Amino acid sequence: MRISFDLLKNSSAIAFLLFACTMSTQAFAAKGNVQKNGDILQIAIPLLSLGSTLVFEDDFTGSKEFLKAFAASQLTTLTLKKLTHERRPSGSCCESFPSGHTSASFMGASFIHYRYGWKYSIPAYVAATYVGYSRVHSNQHYTRDVVAGAAIGIISSYFFTKKYHAFSVTPYAYAGGAGLQLNTQF
Repeated sequence: MRISFDLLKNSSAIAFLLFACTMSTQAFAAKGNVQKNGDILQIAIPLLSLGSTLVFEDDFTGSKEFLKAFAASQLTTLTLKKLTHERRPSGSCCESFPSGHTSASFMGASFIHYRYGWKYSIPAYVAATYVGYSRVHSNQHYTRDVVAGAAIGIISSYFFTKKYHAFSVTPYAYAGGAGLQLNTQF
C-alpha cells in the first residue's frame, strides 16, 4: 500500500505542476489571462490540498486540520480587510489588505508542505507564488497585500497542521517463530 501511496502523491504533484505550467504559458500568451489564471489557481490549490487528504490513505484527520487552517486563514483575512479599509491600486474601495487569493493559495500550499512534506508542496508553492504575482500584475493588490496574505496562509497551516505519519504492518518469520511488525514515523 505504501508504494501506491507514494505513486499517487507523485503523480498528483506532477499533474498539478503541468496544470500550473499550462496556466502560466497561457498567461504569457495573453496578458488578460494572468488575473483569470490566478483566480482559478486560488481555488485549485486549496481543493488539491483538501483532496489529498481524501485520496491519500483516507486521511480524515488531515481533512479536519485543513478545514481548521482554512477557516483561520479566511477569518483572519476577512477581519483585516474590514478593519483596514485599504484601497486597491486600481482605485476601487476598501478591500485591498491583505490578499484573500494569496492567503487561500498559500494556506493550501503550506498545508501540503506541513502535512506531507516539502517535496510534494513545491508545485503548489510555485502556483501560489503565481497567484500572488497575478494579483499585483492585475492591479488588484500592492505587494504588501500579497506578502501579508501569504504569511496569513502559511501561519494558519503551521498552527493547525501536523505531519502525516504513515503506518504499515509487515509480517515476518524466523526459525522457531513468526510475527507482525508495526511501523510508524514520529
